[in-house]
Amino acid sequence: MLRDRARGSRALTYSGAVPLSSRDRAVLAAVRRNPRISVTDLSLALDVPSAAVRESLDVLETAGFVSGRGFLVGARRPIVVIGGAVMDVKMQTAAPALIRTSNPGRASWTPGGVGRNIAENLARLGALVELVAPIGADPPGIELADRTRQAGVGVDRLIRTTHATGIYCAVVDSSGELVIGVSDMEGTDQMTVRMLAPHQDLVSRAELVILDGNLPAPVTGWVLDFVAASRVPVVIDPVSVAKAAPLATTLAPRRPVHTITPNLDELAAIVGLPVPNETEAIVAAAAQAHDLGVAHVWVRRGPLGSLLSSREEGSAQSVVELAAPAATVIDVTGAGDSMTAGFVHAWLATGDVVEAARFGQALASLTVESIHTVRPDLSEDLVEARLARTDPARLRGAR
Repeated sequence: MLRDRARGSRALTYSGAVPLSSRDRAVLAAVRRNPRISVTDLSLALDVPSAAVRESLDVLETAGFVSGRGFLVGARRPIVVIGGAVMDVKMQTAAPALIRTSNPGRASWTPGGVGRNIAENLARLGALVELVAPIGADPPGIELADRTRQAGVGVDRLIRTTHATGIYCAVVDSSGELVIGVSDMEGTDQMTVRMLAPHQDLVSRAELVILDGNLPAPVTGWVLDFVAASRVPVVIDPVSVAKAAPLATTLAPRRPVHTITPNLDELAAIVGLPVPNETEAIVAAAAQAHDLGVAHVWVRRGPLGSLLSSREEGSAQSVVELAAPAATVIDVTGAGDSMTAGFVHAWLATGDVVEAARFGQALASLTVESIHTVRPDLSEDLVEARLARTDPARLRGAR
């Protein structure tokens, strides 16, 4: 399984007040699965020396993840997602879409929003996740909160506003590709730091914070300042070109970000230059994002897969290109959201960003094969089975 393959000890980011390395995260995942496991068995399972296991246990105890040598596992810290929550109106044409005329098709009305979708994917993968997002006190808002709760997401921190609950309308053609999307998210657009401040206790004890680009720039900046002081890792999904552009001035070295997940156009908006779908150009643009304090830039390249560029403090830029898993596309809605969720889930389990990117891509390939924005049958085993389809050794190594 994914959570059994973490190796190495390279420090990646922070959790709580203490830096956690990839080895620390692997030990934590193993202890969470079996609190009674011995140091010797941990050493054998993770293929690291017993002394290194003890070092990681000391770090985890200091950080409050475990207590004693029992091991008494600390209360699970939530993943906190801050961003947009809307109701989606999705229209799909029955034949290739014809512009400027009526098209026969079918419609659906489901919970959506980038932040909310990421949160639901994580919950279905088994994570403890809390959603902080503005919604209205109207019937769509009531339905949105109720259906999100039923999916396993914590909704007690949803922010009730005087604005109507946001609506996103997507028109998808018969091939499953997006023709046009239109969002009305005034409540999110009007979100302020004052509205978010009451939730800083939740943010400070998060295992990781995810921000989506729907947040106003001052709110994003405030959260980045706060998590930097709290040493909580943060991942940003830029959402769209229009929403990515403000990140050009919001990102800064004093506001470290673990990962951003742009597509090519969103990356271009962040760095202020066109980014063709060529490795050299993407690597150069990613280097500019690294200069802004981003450790990992995971760029989505459509059918060409993705490129993961990493540059952590004191290290040179490294690049990994990942091919896209084969998929039969039914509907692309929600694919990017699931990629981000899969990445976060796998990284927290293994501390390995490349493994996390592979897992995220596999989850996205499953999403586009479904009519659902978030697959209701989603599980880690389902994603692992998709990964094993292209890597049989992965299945043989599963336990």
